Amino acid sequence: MSEYRKNSLTLTGAVGLGTGVMISAGIFALLGQVAQLAGVWFPLIFIIGGVVTGFSAYSYVKMSQQYPSAGGVGMFLVKAYGKGTITASAAMLMAISMVINQSLVARTFGTYTLQIFGSESSGWLVALLAVGLLLFAFIVNISGNEFIQTFTSIVSLLKILGLLVFSAGGLWVAGFTLDPAGTTGTNAADTGIASIIAAVALTILSFKGFTTITNSGSEIKNPKKNVGRAIVASISISLFVYLMIAWAVSSNLPIDRIIEAKDYSLAEAARPAFGEYGVWFTVALAIIATISGIIASVFAVSRMLAMLTDMSLIPHRHFGMPGRIQKHTLVYTVVLAMALAVLFDLSRIASVGAILYLVMDMIVHWGVWKHLKKETGANSAIVVTALLLDAIVLGAFVYVKIQSDLLIVIVSLLFILATFGGEHWFLKRNKEAESSH
Repeated sequence: MSEYRKNSLTLTGAVGLGTGVMISAGIFALLGQVAQLAGVWFPLIFIIGGVVTGFSAYSYVKMSQQYPSAGGVGMFLVKAYGKGTITASAAMLMAISMVINQSLVARTFGTYTLQIFGSESSGWLVALLAVGLLLFAFIVNISGNEFIQTFTSIVSLLKILGLLVFSAGGLWVAGFTLDPAGTTGTNAADTGIASIIAAVALTILSFKGFTTITNSGSEIKNPKKNVGRAIVASISISLFVYLMIAWAVSSNLPIDRIIEAKDYSLAEAARPAFGEYGVWFTVALAIIATISGIIASVFAVSRMLAMLTDMSLIPHRHFGMPGRIQKHTLVYTVVLAMALAVLFDLSRIASVGAILYLVMDMIVHWGVWKHLKKETGANSAIVVTALLLDAIVLGAFVYVKIQSDLLIVIVSLLFILATFGGEHWFLKRNKEAESSH
């Protein structure tokens, strides 16, 4: 793996990558969707999501300490299941869920940017801006690790400070009350236990950026210690920021208006608290957050796909492109994200991403518990708890979507089946080709 530079990422750079991915889609694109499922007390859902993610992260930390690798989740799956269909399919589910997240973040960038001009939050302009952001992320990613970690670290710090200023100002205007703003009488959320649990799935999606850090394991200085530290720090920072922002939004904006403006709810919440200047400030933060999120996510996915290609677990074609595989997978990642950003309603695609990620996450936990307890020194009770929490959240999410949007469940199921079937066929064909030679 000579194309990966050992010790090229510091602990601070790794935390910057993790928070760069997490504090983007999580708070700007998904907050309104979480509110739609959980109702007026949706800020508490982020705490629950953080707890579930904490249990989930335990498996990744233990694996990273034992097997630090630029392939991250892909290498973990290889260690647990070998180079077979389960490994290849689960890794692809992970990669695609991250690409879906990139598309979601890119469209969020377009939606918030258009708020400056008072334009509609849908249409070809959103797609155009999303594609432009993804192209910028590609240019940054071919500039090298040092530039990426410096850029994402600085931008992550700026957006975290900005979001904390926004939340503090919003809470000050609202009198630091714990009571939500209520409703204006229309479009209020009708929530039940299943819906509230389902909302946790979206918050988990907003935290899953911590896996970005595992995908850079061999490039982080002192990875056996710093990968785990970076994961814990990123989740903790993101949880604090999410909770503060959600509290501020719920204190200033009625729940029905949060749901109505779910694609740009932070900007809408700034109006009653700060007026148009607050909207511009929030839009600026959204632009900063989504830019850093896209760059960090593309960085991670391209390296994971390159690792899987090197291990002959996924098909690869050069299509006449010069250079190493890592650059090719970077191109594939950005092109696929662009296609999704242009073609799909990403509020629905986000649901597909959540389902795919939870399925992959459960496969990782099962692999650690079943095959790698001794090698990693993992505590069985913690790993099993993470597995059960994922199953409960996934079950509730699928149940709610069956009732409200059956197509999402069907598409997700077909996608999972196609991934496993396609990988089985590809690996079987490769094995037969090797045998014939």
